[in-house]
Amino acid sequence: MQDFELWWLLIFPVFFGLGWLAARVDMREVLGQAKHVPASYFTGLQALVDDETDRAAAALAEVVRHQPRAAELQVALARLYRKRGEHDLAIRQLTRLLQDHADDLTPSQRDAARFELAQNFLRAGLVDRAEEILVKLGQGALAHEARKCLLEIYQQERNWPRAIELARELKSEDFSFQHELAQYHCELAQGALIKSDFDGARRHVADALAASRRSCRASLIAGDIHLAQGEVDEAIRAWQGIESQNPDYLSLAAERLLDAYERQGRAAEGVVLLRGYLRSYPQLELLDVLYPKIAALHGDAAALEFLRETVRGRPSLTGLGRLIEAQLPGLEPEQRVDADVARTLVQSHGKRLNVYRCKRCNFRSKVFFWHCPACGEWESFTPNRTETQ
Repeated sequence: MQDFELWWLLIFPVFFGLGWLAARVDMREVLGQAKHVPASYFTGLQALVDDETDRAAAALAEVVRHQPRAAELQVALARLYRKRGEHDLAIRQLTRLLQDHADDLTPSQRDAARFELAQNFLRAGLVDRAEEILVKLGQGALAHEARKCLLEIYQQERNWPRAIELARELKSEDFSFQHELAQYHCELAQGALIKSDFDGARRHVADALAASRRSCRASLIAGDIHLAQGEVDEAIRAWQGIESQNPDYLSLAAERLLDAYERQGRAAEGVVLLRGYLRSYPQLELLDVLYPKIAALHGDAAALEFLRETVRGRPSLTGLGRLIEAQLPGLEPEQRVDADVARTLVQSHGKRLNVYRCKRCNFRSKVFFWHCPACGEWESFTPNRTETQ
């Protein structure tokens, strides 16, 4: 037993010696390779760190010129070109890589180059060429990313049936695409309603609600379908259902609800309903809809009292501007001039601040969108304007 242990004690120094020798050999190889890396490579890296993309692109392009087979570097440079908006340079470089060095590329390198090329085609507006590449990549290692880009293309083209099919393929535990699927079906329902295809519109609304029970847009369209077919009570119920889905979207149904109640000769009931909504969910849009309706039904004095109550409860420039305007007829001529100046300033400032905002990218617009034109997110716009900078 002692002889055996002594034998192993003699082996240990040999193992340490071999490890030291291997480390020395590896270090010499690394240092040798580092000597062959062009100085422009390090210049480009430093420029990237300093966020000087123009200098970085020029330096890395010089490296690529000396090492045209460095596929990963060429793809990285093309991505840098895309970031700078120089899509023509990126497309030219990647096309040359795929044509002149196709045999030298591994399958993963080839797919990465093609995916980057598709991205540049897409950003350059060459959608057909991007789609052709992405469809071919739909079965490889980049299949998931390729399908997400295809989904973006189908949204741009308003190819909603294909977008629905692809969103269902991409659906996973991490991302359900329920809002997207609901919106795609709502787009189809809206198109069918415009063509008076009520059966088709109803089917798409049902599919939208199956994808997302909280789809306020589906409820809005459902009410429009009922109203178009003379089913006023059903339309009112559909629009009232938005309160339980998301009360922020009640403002989109306000005008519809008042019109429906007026058709039934119950305009006063509609006003009472919306005044209740305004007390529970203060929104500038509800104020805009209610004020002229109250004035028409109950007179200017009642509308003025409504404005006072609303502005005192929740002050806003829009409400204040309307309140000043409502009091103008009862003022003396000199007072009216001063009040009119104040009204003009308040309303002008209010209009400048009154915007819809995307909750994801903070894009601001005077018009409400279901689909943000800046970041492409669905249902990210709140339908209620804000009065903040």
